[in-house]
Amino acid sequence: MNLLAIETATEACSVALIHGDTVIARSELAPRRHAERVLPMADELLAEAGLGRHALDAIAVGRGPGAFTGVRLAVSLAQGMALALDLPVITVSSLAALALEAPDDGDADSTILAVIDARMGEIYAACYRRDGEGGLVALDDERVCTAEALVLPEARAWQVVGSGWATYETVLREKLGGEPRFADGVRYPQAMHVAELAAREFKAGRAQAPELALPVYLRDKVALTLVEQGKA
Repeated sequence: MNLLAIETATEACSVALIHGDTVIARSELAPRRHAERVLPMADELLAEAGLGRHALDAIAVGRGPGAFTGVRLAVSLAQGMALALDLPVITVSSLAALALEAPDDGDADSTILAVIDARMGEIYAACYRRDGEGGLVALDDERVCTAEALVLPEARAWQVVGSGWATYETVLREKLGGEPRFADGVRYPQAMHVAELAAREFKAGRAQAPELALPVYLRDKVALTLVEQGKA
């Protein structure tokens, strides 16, 4: 299987390629430069693997939630490439990809909170457990809310990853009820994890036509009004 994955929902711009049993990836923090970096990065990976675009079997994409422009860019690129190459697309939650940034501690009871700073005083969040086979089990729905309004499932041990921790650490620590086993506020969704999760979906026959690959924003409103900015 040859699968190309794109993830640009946050400050990180990343591309990954599964080529047989090998995964290679490129990633860099490139705020506002995703559009100029993502395709060259993809071409670099294909060249490194000695593949042309027509050798690909599918395109995977981090479909959000995240920054509106980044999510829209990734999905648009995935759709365009898939249509041009007559390939299916696999969409993967950017929060799920972020959750795989937490270390695998081998504890089946360890719960991962993936949390992205959504700006405007809110966060994108979802909770997961590893399934023991390289995938994840979602414990709740993805949501956008304030850190104060976040409701978490009960868990014996927590791991937290994502920029939401860097911004709202004090509030989130209270929500967890104590110190997490692991926490890192400078982790971002990565294309290599999008690729890993997408490969499972592809093998299970859950790829879809490009036009059905849709972004997930979780909220329609992407900017504060002047009045709301004055109150913030």
